[in-house]
Amino acid sequence: MTYETSQPERSAVDALPGLVALDFGTDWCGYCRAGEPLIAAALAGFPDARHLQVEDGPGRPLGRSFKIKLWPTVVVLKDGVEVARVTRPDSIDDVRAALAKAVSA
Repeated sequence: MTYETSQPERSAVDALPGLVALDFGTDWCGYCRAGEPLIAAALAGFPDARHLQVEDGPGRPLGRSFKIKLWPTVVVLKDGVEVARVTRPDSIDDVRAALAKAVSA
């Protein structure tokens, strides 16, 4: 797992076409490590989804723009519009349901 320390601008994220799973967290977070296999397994069923892992924390503008409070939080976007989010997923189904909501939106 590697959360990218360099962050895209919010305008660039909003302009991404299709299904995007924007995954906020940090490499040292235990909740993030526990959630990683769940998120990855759910995304395996959505091969067209783009998965962006973005490091979050104080002073990180992208996370603040999405009002991220806990990690990991997966914000699911369809054509740049948030359609669902999952915070600290407990199961693959939590993430799958969010992704499926975006596909049907």
